[in-house]
Amino acid sequence: MPILKQPKKREPLWREWDIKAQKEGIRAPVYSVSGDVYTGEWRNNKKEGKGTQMWKKRGCIYDGDWKEDLRHGFGTYSVKRGDGYMKKYAGGWKNDMRHGYGTNFYSEDEYYEGEWYAGKRSGWGRMYYADGSLYEGEWYNDQKNGRGLIKLSNSNRYEGMWRDDMKNGDGKFLYLDKGQVYTGTWVDDIAKCGCVEDFGREGAPDPPVYPIPECSLQYPRSVIQEARDSLQQ
Repeated sequence: MPILKQPKKREPLWREWDIKAQKEGIRAPVYSVSGDVYTGEWRNNKKEGKGTQMWKKRGCIYDGDWKEDLRHGFGTYSVKRGDGYMKKYAGGWKNDMRHGYGTNFYSEDEYYEGEWYAGKRSGWGRMYYADGSLYEGEWYNDQKNGRGLIKLSNSNRYEGMWRDDMKNGDGKFLYLDKGQVYTGTWVDDIAKCGCVEDFGREGAPDPPVYPIPECSLQYPRSVIQEARDSLQQ
């Protein structure tokens, strides 16, 4: 006796439409009402994996990794310029913010490469400025904080401690154009106490007319130490 096949049960129409509307895997470009468009991978109706997002009104584009609708992993963020796009940032992301190691371009002549935390320069990094100067050292909360070196366009440089984007603490400023060096303590970018000595004066391009006279104090180091202690208090 032949076995009769049971007719296949059909899902309700609303259920079929709902299944088709779910975003999963790689899909064709998805457009929003504002004109934004995303092309890439999805998981559970959220951007996840590799993808490219273009924001129409903001005039910018992101190409890289996603996790739960947020930029997360490695990616490149670019802004519209003329008929094309200019790279603004390339590097690590976490929870839609710059995080990890990356390079941020502020202009054609000014950029930062180094570590980021929650969208701000934090950790070790190198900042190239438009005037030709360079800072290399520690950062925290988007400012120079910790130990670092800044080299000016005339090759003069400061090596020492920083706080809130200013020289604060012990440091050494080398005036290579004059052939002198200042070693001492700084407070909010101002040298408060220390000593100045000749340093490579013979080979300096613009040395002072007269050398620095010899200090006649009996205990110069003690005087400087007392001044440093008062500043720390």
